[in-house]
Amino acid sequence: MTAAEREADLVVLALDTPGGLDTSMREMIQAILGSPVPVAIYVSPRGARAASAGTYLLYAAHLAAMAPGTNVGAATPVAIGIGGGGDDERGRKPSPRDPAADRSDGPRPDEGAAARDPSRQKAVRDAVAYLQGLADLRGRNAEWARKAVEDADSLPAREALKQGVVDIVAVDLADLLRQADGRSVEAGTSTRVLAVAGASVEAVAANWKERLLAAISNPNLALLLLMAGLYGLLIEFYVPGTGVPGVIGAIALLLGLYGLALLPVTLAGAALLLLGIALMVAEGFAPSFGALGIGGVLAFAAGGVLLLDDVPGFEVSWQVVVPLAVANALAVAAVAALALRARRRPVVSGVESMLGTTVEALEDFERDGWVLAHGERWHARTSAPLRRGGRARITGVDGLLVSVEPCGNDGKGA
Repeated sequence: MTAAEREADLVVLALDTPGGLDTSMREMIQAILGSPVPVAIYVSPRGARAASAGTYLLYAAHLAAMAPGTNVGAATPVAIGIGGGGDDERGRKPSPRDPAADRSDGPRPDEGAAARDPSRQKAVRDAVAYLQGLADLRGRNAEWARKAVEDADSLPAREALKQGVVDIVAVDLADLLRQADGRSVEAGTSTRVLAVAGASVEAVAANWKERLLAAISNPNLALLLLMAGLYGLLIEFYVPGTGVPGVIGAIALLLGLYGLALLPVTLAGAALLLLGIALMVAEGFAPSFGALGIGGVLAFAAGGVLLLDDVPGFEVSWQVVVPLAVANALAVAAVAALALRARRRPVVSGVESMLGTTVEALEDFERDGWVLAHGERWHARTSAPLRRGGRARITGVDGLLVSVEPCGNDGKGA
């Protein structure tokens, strides 16, 4: 809409993606097909890719361009979510730059499984028809479109140009505009001849919401947010009152969970991760001198590695899992050390704290009388006569009655 208002000659979208939401992809394709301004999609910079949903976007563009050293393809639809139970076309709110969730992503061709799974077969056939329809509309290679979906085929830039998958291989944006100059494209209901060689370029950056979604849907950051949220809530539980750790922890936890909800999470990885967190929390509340904590750290590390399905571009890095596991191990060790120190400290409250302490007799008595203990009057029963002012030691407590024995033979203390 902005490009049309500014009467732009061409919109160039730089693309580097391992895939994305099917719903978001279709919305973007509909916007491209209905755009009154020609749209060029440029897979760049070098080393970038237009995998999965990116392949569909490239086919939908009025001009499809790639930089040398880039690739396109692997458009097999893959259902994601915990246990792979998500749908590739339904149920999630789209976002313009979400790089995960209900995806058509990842090289996972399994024709035998597809034949046995009607829902998967349906998704694959729908994807083939959709991509081939775009190929027919733009005059691109429809046969390779079928291979990209059914066989997860991929092509480098030069081969994609040779096979008619893309229109241009350009080293940079200026080269792209030079090669696009003079080409005829159908935009909206009219045919336009591009005159863009040497045209001025106005860059439009992603807004804060798009950058935030792209950031939190990074699996490594989502895992870090999850752990930050957990520790924030634990600190709030252990040291209540300030509210700051709890608020920050709750926000981080919700952002982390939202990020993981956009990713191809496996059931086994999620279960191990939750088990590890539960065991580490249990170690803090019911110290087992390391048994629960060590098991929690191991389960957490295994869950972090297995958390995401085998989809290119969405892997949890060892550089994140290992430091998190080490940090969790140190936290567990600290909790165990504090518990052991607390166990060795003398009791300072309750009935146990009174045993062995010294009391003072408030009157002469041979069997029952009153004594002063911890600044309070207590009914006492002695094993030997006590005189007023004499000192005795508490040997037992029964309700409000304390059993005492004189500290010295004369009842006045040792």
